[in-house]
Amino acid sequence: MHMNTVPTALLFPGQGAQANGMGRNLAECFPEAMELWKKAEQCSGLNLRAIYWESDDEILMAETRCLQPAITVVNLALWLYVSQRVSPSCAAGHSLGEFSALAAAKVLDISKVLELVSLRGRLMADADPEHVGTMYAILRLSLEEVEDAAKNACEKTGKLVRVANRNTPGQFAISGHKEAVEELLEQLKGNKGKAIPLAVSGAFHTPLMAEASTEFSRLLDKMDWHDAAFPVYCNISGEALTAADQLHAAMRKQMTSSVYWIDVISNQWKNGVRRWIEFGPKGVLTRMVRPILVAANVPDGSYTTEHIPNKEAADAFA
Repeated sequence: MHMNTVPTALLFPGQGAQANGMGRNLAECFPEAMELWKKAEQCSGLNLRAIYWESDDEILMAETRCLQPAITVVNLALWLYVSQRVSPSCAAGHSLGEFSALAAAKVLDISKVLELVSLRGRLMADADPEHVGTMYAILRLSLEEVEDAAKNACEKTGKLVRVANRNTPGQFAISGHKEAVEELLEQLKGNKGKAIPLAVSGAFHTPLMAEASTEFSRLLDKMDWHDAAFPVYCNISGEALTAADQLHAAMRKQMTSSVYWIDVISNQWKNGVRRWIEFGPKGVLTRMVRPILVAANVPDGSYTTEHIPNKEAADAFA
């Protein structure tokens, strides 16, 4: 089977995929990419190229208001550069990355997506000025263990914590009020798992984002939504959607809902996807495919994954 006929899913990462110098080589030789950087700078009012190309400031590069437009530009520039050479059967993006997927599937115009993610970054950065919310990655525990601990922590503290990202069967993100998060971590103490604090400005993908989400929905509602050129598998359910109104409705809920990434990848497999290509700086999503498929008893060697982080990889891409 020629690679171009293998059913292929495009994957686009979100926060946490940033890297110093990302997107620079491509932008310097591909005018469309440079245009995206300029447009994103205009939408966000931030000098994104100085932040990601000139500075070594990890903290600034992880700032959600900078990161959301910058990652989106890198993802989409890489996709545009190779889009003539691949015929996708579907797409998905993790959290923020879902907006890149919508642009790739022509649900929303790219310049509108840059407006949206610039506002999303700003709203999410300012959503929790008192720092009541926080997020942790939890590794090497089962979903059941983490969900039980979350339920107990909510009951004990009267505050909210939930599994916000179901990334792989051994990797979750929890999100919620600090008190409830700390109680959840306390509950898991005896287990063999590992907890890593995430550099975020609030409890993303929970109802603590409700105010930001309502504000964001106003801009979503003003956009021209189109039926997708190929299905987009949604974060909020893991299901494939193509109708403009369904995608619009799903994205209105996205900021306050959990990310069902395990379902996204396993549903793509069930629907015939045998090749995954990730467009973005770090290969975060590429590394998640195998643990998800192993848990679904899919044999190694029955699919391929590729990661396109930069111009060199994009040039070599067949």
